[in-house]
Amino acid sequence: MEQPKFKRVLLKISGEALAGKDSRGLDFKVIGQVCDAIKRCAKMGVEMGVVVGGGNFWRGLKDGGDAMERVRADHMGMLATAINALAVADVLEQKGVPVRVQTAIDMQAVAEPYIRSKAIRHLEKCRVVIFGCGTGNPYFSTDTAAVLRAAEINADVILLAKNIDGVYSADPRKDPTATKYSRISYSEVLAQRLAVMDTTATSLSMDNKIPVLLFALKDPENIIRAVMGEEVGTIVE
Repeated sequence: MEQPKFKRVLLKISGEALAGKDSRGLDFKVIGQVCDAIKRCAKMGVEMGVVVGGGNFWRGLKDGGDAMERVRADHMGMLATAINALAVADVLEQKGVPVRVQTAIDMQAVAEPYIRSKAIRHLEKCRVVIFGCGTGNPYFSTDTAAVLRAAEINADVILLAKNIDGVYSADPRKDPTATKYSRISYSEVLAQRLAVMDTTATSLSMDNKIPVLLFALKDPENIIRAVMGEEVGTIVE
């Protein structure tokens, strides 16, 4: 049997992806397919950390706009990620996958507080660890949280599952001549201001030399393909 390319990964799933075709709420068919892929990876011995976004419920600055104070709007976004984390955890448990939810904001009635050593211990015991509430701080995106957690747990790669199938020279929805990259450097992403992650997340990933593999979650099998080292999406390194 072919062995996975990566031993420990950090999978980042956007909240919008969990909503499926709808822009809001949860599509449990999509979540089920994602959890099936995570289960298969875990069965192969891959240690899986997961960071979820919250955009299917609330995107801090974007949804709060000028109507709310930025910090409070971001706190609401963190709570949205906790909802998604619990939903994914529940589906994984239904499928027989051992899982723990850890949140950067203390909410002991529903999840463990984030403790690095405890998270690593869970991973070593083949439990999927879902990290909620971003970094626990306003002004930082869940992409930045994904890079931070990946660095803290010594992940081999960040799997960035989004609604686009790779990194392009321009927005392919607006520019039909946009070119898709199979491989690109962090410095090129920053210089060209390409929308892979925000600049904070990209810089943090670059400084810690963690490769980022961006691919479309439209086909959840891409998670398995990425773990196995197949050519899927775009690698940023």
